[in-house]
Amino acid sequence: MSTVAVETVGLVKRVEGAVSATLVNGVDLKVTEGEFVAITGPSGSGKSSLLYLLGLLDAPTEGELIIHGQATSRLSDTQKAQLRLSTIGFVFQFHFLLPEFRAINNVMLPMRALGKLSSADMRDQGVALLKSLGLEEAINKLPNQLSGGQRQRVAIARALANDPQIIIADEPTGNLDSHATDQVFSILRDLARQHRTVIVVTHDLGLAARADRTIRIVDGRIAQSACDLTAAK
Repeated sequence: MSTVAVETVGLVKRVEGAVSATLVNGVDLKVTEGEFVAITGPSGSGKSSLLYLLGLLDAPTEGELIIHGQATSRLSDTQKAQLRLSTIGFVFQFHFLLPEFRAINNVMLPMRALGKLSSADMRDQGVALLKSLGLEEAINKLPNQLSGGQRQRVAIARALANDPQIIIADEPTGNLDSHATDQVFSILRDLARQHRTVIVVTHDLGLAARADRTIRIVDGRIAQSACDLTAAK
């Protein structure tokens, strides 16, 4: 029986103000270890808002988020930050690499924040990650010396720096050409094969169709959830 990695129960995100809005509206969801899930939906549907809740980047108004069996609603901000740093890796549409840092130093940033490895071990691990993503020649280059696809692969290496079991990606191929898009998708697919949980928001329905399961969000609710049993494993 598959182990549940991420679960939500009645998850709600509401924003108050001159114009109040419900961004996520009563979402119940289970994602298992090693599953590759694509979240799709129209612009403004709440899919990115849901993703930020799943990644502990935002707090729900109501409901519960459970990560590897641990309910998170009563955790302190410090405890949530520690859980996020050690368990979840993030990849965004824009790579957000620090321009003054070389690729290896960008990858080492999450390791420094976690503080569990020596400088030498952090560098060794960072080099190994970059090499595993075909970036041997990029290790000591600055972001402006890299192509868009290379920068996004460095961002993936950074997301993997603390060996997280959950990878969350928000439109990770949105700014890439078709070749780089296929590269990034293949990397995410391989991560799921390694029993990591991969959750991706994407507008690319072609890529979404290759995931294990596609979840369509409309008006903050799950409108459809379908397995794609033909997805490349």
